[in-house]
Amino acid sequence: MLQGLRSTLFLVGQLGTAILFTPFAIIAYPLSPVSRSRFIANWARFVIWWLRVTCGLTHRVTGLENLPQRPSVILSKHQSAWETIAFQLIFPAQAWVLKRELLWIPFFGWGLAATQPIAIDRRYGMRALETVISAGVQRLREGRWVVVFPEGTRLSPGKRRRYNVGGATLAAKAGVPVVPVAHNSGTFWPRRGLVKRPGVIDVVIGHPIEPDGRGPKQVNAEAEAWIEETMVGLECTSAAAARARRG
Repeated sequence: MLQGLRSTLFLVGQLGTAILFTPFAIIAYPLSPVSRSRFIANWARFVIWWLRVTCGLTHRVTGLENLPQRPSVILSKHQSAWETIAFQLIFPAQAWVLKRELLWIPFFGWGLAATQPIAIDRRYGMRALETVISAGVQRLREGRWVVVFPEGTRLSPGKRRRYNVGGATLAAKAGVPVVPVAHNSGTFWPRRGLVKRPGVIDVVIGHPIEPDGRGPKQVNAEAEAWIEETMVGLECTSAAAARARRG
C-alpha cells in the first residue's frame, strides 16, 4: 500500500515535470544535436533522482571502462521505461531507434521528438532498416551514440525474442563497434503496472564488438549471446535479493 502511494507520487512528479520541461526541449532545437541531447538529459537527471527519493529505487553500472572513445551502437535489453530515461545519464549523447507512434504522445512525445530519434514504422521491414542505417550513420557522424533495442519491444524478466539485425547492420555500415548492454530494470519497474519496487537496478556494459569485416548476423549473434548469458546472472541476483527482502 505504502509503495503504491510512493509510486503514485513519483508518477505525478514525472508527468508534471515532463509537461513543464517540454517547451524548453522544443526551444532548445537550434542547439547542436549533442548539446540539445545533453540539455534534455537534465529532465532525466531529475526523474532518476525523484525515483530514488520516492520509491527507493537506484542503479549501479558495471563496465563503464568498456565504452569506446568514439560514438558507437548500443544493443540493449528492453524491459521497462526506466532505461529510456537512465541511459541518457549513463551513456554519452545519444539517439534512439523507436517506433514512430511514441512521438504522437502529448508532451512526452513532443519532447522526445526534439531529441531527433530514429523513428521507424515496423510494418515496413526493409524500409525501416534503410531508415535505421541512413539516419543512424548521420547521428553517429554528428557525434551521437545510437541506442537500439534489438528485440523491438519491452519484455518481462525471463522473456526473450529474436534479435533484429538492424543495429548490427548499422554498426557494420558505419564501421563502428557494437556495445552490448544487459540490465534487470524490469524486476523493479514492471513493463505494466504502477508500483515501482525499491532496490538497485544493475546495468552491465560488455566489451565492444568490432565488425572487423564480419557480417551483421555474426556481430548480432555475438552480442545476443553475451547479453542473454549476462541476463541469467542478473536475474538470479534479483531473485536472491527478492527472497532476502521477504525474510
